[in-house]
Amino acid sequence: MSTGGDKSSAATIGPTAAIKPDAVLRLPPQCTIRDAAQLLGQLLLHIEHSSPVYIDAAQVERVDTATLQLLVAFLNDRKAEQRAVVWLDCSDALLRAARALGLSRDLALAPAG
Repeated sequence: MSTGGDKSSAATIGPTAAIKPDAVLRLPPQCTIRDAAQLLGQLLLHIEHSSPVYIDAAQVERVDTATLQLLVAFLNDRKAEQRAVVWLDCSDALLRAARALGLSRDLALAPAG
């Protein structure tokens, strides 16, 4: 599933081929304010990569506003530099939290339509 016809979007969702392991950011099951500093460090390691950054959020069981705000800022920074972010997979917990906070579009998780 992609983000639709918005070619300016920094993120897409879907399978990819030949992904470098160091380009994958795997989110842990607990993504809360307690973990925000560690996540920020991981995001900063990927912010300047010219190649796409892949986010695997399949294991996320709990996510809070702080984490979603960090992810939105990361996607915005990448988009401003015309650098891609690709969602490999997203847990229902992450999708529900993003929807509840009105951040699905900001995270490029909105279904095509």
